[in-house]
Amino acid sequence: MTDYFNFDTPVDRSGTYSMKWDKYKGKDIIPLWVADMDFLSPTAVIDALSESVKHGIFGYTLPPDELSAIIGRMLEEEYGWKTEKEWIVWLPGLVTGLNVVCRAVGEDGDDIMTAIPVYPPFITAPANSRRNLIKTHLVEKNDKWGFDFENIEKAITKRTRLFLLCNPHNPVGRVYNIDELISLASICSRHSIIISSDEIHCGLLFEPGKRHIPIASLSPEIADRTITLMAPSKTFNLPGLGCSFAIISNPDLRKSFTVAMNGIVPRVNTLGYIAAIAAYRDSHDWHAALLDYLRENRDLVLSSVNKMPGLSSRQIEATYLAWIDTRQSGIEDPVKFFEDAGVGLFEGKEFGTPGFVRLNFGCRRSLLKKALERMAIAVERRLRTTKS
Repeated sequence: MTDYFNFDTPVDRSGTYSMKWDKYKGKDIIPLWVADMDFLSPTAVIDALSESVKHGIFGYTLPPDELSAIIGRMLEEEYGWKTEKEWIVWLPGLVTGLNVVCRAVGEDGDDIMTAIPVYPPFITAPANSRRNLIKTHLVEKNDKWGFDFENIEKAITKRTRLFLLCNPHNPVGRVYNIDELISLASICSRHSIIISSDEIHCGLLFEPGKRHIPIASLSPEIADRTITLMAPSKTFNLPGLGCSFAIISNPDLRKSFTVAMNGIVPRVNTLGYIAAIAAYRDSHDWHAALLDYLRENRDLVLSSVNKMPGLSSRQIEATYLAWIDTRQSGIEDPVKFFEDAGVGLFEGKEFGTPGFVRLNFGCRRSLLKKALERMAIAVERRLRTTKS
């Protein structure tokens, strides 16, 4: 096993213009906020990028047919979803895709619905496209988060044109099952609502027997109303390389999507394509080792957080993100509280739900243990001070 598979190996990210680490530059704060991992990317990716750099020319690049074929095989083998090459629309990032979807579906003043808490661009993208956001709330039941279908149906208006789905869900870590997806698709079908499904975390499932189901794979009728957004970036730690894609089987919907891109969405860069090929084609062993490591990190986070007075986190079925409820702790500003304790977390208000924080456990275990120890000490100290 090389260091590329040894996820305990420290990687110094200082001086690399890292958004994650430079936020707290010069401070003793462990950054566990934004969603990129501190692990070296797969060996195959690094080698492929090195060869491309050696070539020395970085011109405009066409989408590689090889990559389209690899994605098609992956979708069929992993999910039983048979797609066509022409359904793929390449994007320089998934957030770009979310914003394009909002422009492509409906008209100015129409309504777009999502379920919070959810990844912040879901909340901001509708207004960027002069649409209105309708927020419904996920509910906690049987130690899991899930949809409140009754309230979703009640919240739909005559101008609701689009539902923004996140599956696996960021930040609550759910992998929605077939019954949940069918129920959501049925509601959207009855009300002529298009579904945009962000499935960027689909390669990061932890539970044995748990299977990601692309909602578009359920039936041709559902696929006809769905725009699926995917990327290798989260699974293989490639977010800075900007290679994502939409899968759209409906030709009219695909045309609306590409028209909305015209003149404002740049091409995917050469290195993004090269990395995606090497990730999907040659990095299966690395991926399997990553899941084993993240699963143990996940278990450590849950056992530690749920012992901290006033804090709790539900089961995490996927992603490398923990959604932590601080509402019973009495901590008024949890992000500042934990920054003062030396741990940088993501503010729950950004996801539409104050009183929570998001923790990224995609880091070496020794650093994660140190962060969790700092959090536990700070919570205990506050509790003692409050009682005295």
